[in-house]
Amino acid sequence: MKVGLYLTTQFTPETNVLNARSEMIEQVRLARKSGFGSLWVPHHYLTQPMQMLAPIPMMAYLAREAEGMLMGPNILVMPLLNPAHVAEDAVTLDLLTGGNYVLGMGVGYREAEFNTFQVPLSERAQRLTESVEIMRRLWTEDRVTYNGKIFKLENLGIGLKPVRPGGPPIWIGGVVDAAVKRAAKIGDAWLITNFAHLRELVPQMKLYRETLKSVNKSFPAEVPITRECYVGPTRAKALEECKAALEYKYGAYSSWGLDKQSEGAESFNQPFEDFVKDRFIIGDKAYVKEEVQRYNELLGVNHFLMRVQWPGLEHAKVLRTISSLGEIFA
Repeated sequence: MKVGLYLTTQFTPETNVLNARSEMIEQVRLARKSGFGSLWVPHHYLTQPMQMLAPIPMMAYLAREAEGMLMGPNILVMPLLNPAHVAEDAVTLDLLTGGNYVLGMGVGYREAEFNTFQVPLSERAQRLTESVEIMRRLWTEDRVTYNGKIFKLENLGIGLKPVRPGGPPIWIGGVVDAAVKRAAKIGDAWLITNFAHLRELVPQMKLYRETLKSVNKSFPAEVPITRECYVGPTRAKALEECKAALEYKYGAYSSWGLDKQSEGAESFNQPFEDFVKDRFIIGDKAYVKEEVQRYNELLGVNHFLMRVQWPGLEHAKVLRTISSLGEIFA
């Protein structure tokens, strides 16, 4: 099994982000030294009052520090972007990382973002699907003509070609069943989100496997899952130490409508200890190791993208979790 670092690039309003650069570099260096196999950064627009760094320049900034690690966005809000733009960014990062770039993407959910970019929410699935088709052709063909419902190209090409044959792998995030099926049909992997509950993931993984079979695709060798993770001296102490930072983060998510994506979706507004159960991996080293094994047995996941910091959590505690995860996954 592999472990990846899902880097926090979001900060409270009072944080000096300029000073935080050195902390992020230290986290990446320690993760690489500790045997982490990948590095990930999030994506959103217009997050005030939370401060947030943009993913593409952030990955370019950290590429040398993460040499040899997979790197990618987790996840790019693809419907807000033009596939030609994303395809060229992906080729550039694929070359800068020596073929270690993975393009994580999803359909998004924040109405404010879609309204600002003047993209109808009703078009988001179509935009993502067409984007995947276009990008894969731009990475493999000299010139592309494409006539979709949303996007059109007329005999144009990129010029640059990726290191990986066929281009970077595309991992597609999905929360609802329709998105899981989409990931199986057009993605190289289903990228499980950090807040999805195990009681939902078990039947969805079955759906994912069935959909792969229906389109004659094999279960991928690399099966990623994103989790919020924190390692403390005891489970009780771990929960106590990360509670405020995680509540701040998920309070922001709730205000953005993340827990209102579908009818009957579970509210994030519930007691912390109830909310984290079967959703986050928080505890001492023995507990975290057991949970990783349990997820592997229940779902077949083998690449854990661990987010170990949230706005307001002290840097020293982040480094402790990274070191502990290195020992757990050694």
